[in-house]
Amino acid sequence: MRGALGVALVLGLAVEAALPASAAPPAPVRRRAVPSPAPLVDEGPLEAVLETAEGSFVIRLLADVAPRHVRHFVKTARTGGFDGTTFHRIVPRGIIQGGDPLSKDPAKKALYGTGGLGLLKAEFSARPMTRGSVAAVLRPSSPDSAGNQFFVVLSDQPSLTGKFTIFGEVTSGMDVVDRIGETPVDGDKPQRRVVIQKVTIRALAGAPAPPPSPSPVP
Repeated sequence: MRGALGVALVLGLAVEAALPASAAPPAPVRRRAVPSPAPLVDEGPLEAVLETAEGSFVIRLLADVAPRHVRHFVKTARTGGFDGTTFHRIVPRGIIQGGDPLSKDPAKKALYGTGGLGLLKAEFSARPMTRGSVAAVLRPSSPDSAGNQFFVVLSDQPSLTGKFTIFGEVTSGMDVVDRIGETPVDGDKPQRRVVIQKVTIRALAGAPAPPPSPSPVP
């Protein structure tokens, strides 16, 4: 019995000696805090300048009414997403509709009106759909299907109030919008391309400058 215990003790010591020594716990790593990314629209009130062959017009963006739609519009404009698109649908004395990314390509004319949708959930409001209102286009019977496409109202459309997200209003150049609305059409399809040459985002004229962002803590 005593001999067996001695053998077990020797084997235990041998196994223990074969194991690697436990490593000392690593020193804690101090990580520098990374500030959260700033929101896409954090610059105070903004407006968009749309340049077309008919002239330019200005849209005041209503971030207090439809913040997600304004963020998307600003991001798309700043990345050139609207440049080269067309007003592909015109209802005389009704609306002009544009912003479809597919309308950049004349060869995809049959698909105009189907592109750039299904990106945003609705932000409906009680704001009346009056002349100069700018609202998001939707797929039929699908309220959460907005995206890049938008329309500008040429005359008051009370029947559309609360059914489309209004995210802007024309504050200058409504005469340009009217000229676009007078483009000859076949049904609601313009007979010539009415191109949005460029969309520029800028601070709303006369708006106070936003407060400076706080510096990240080192």
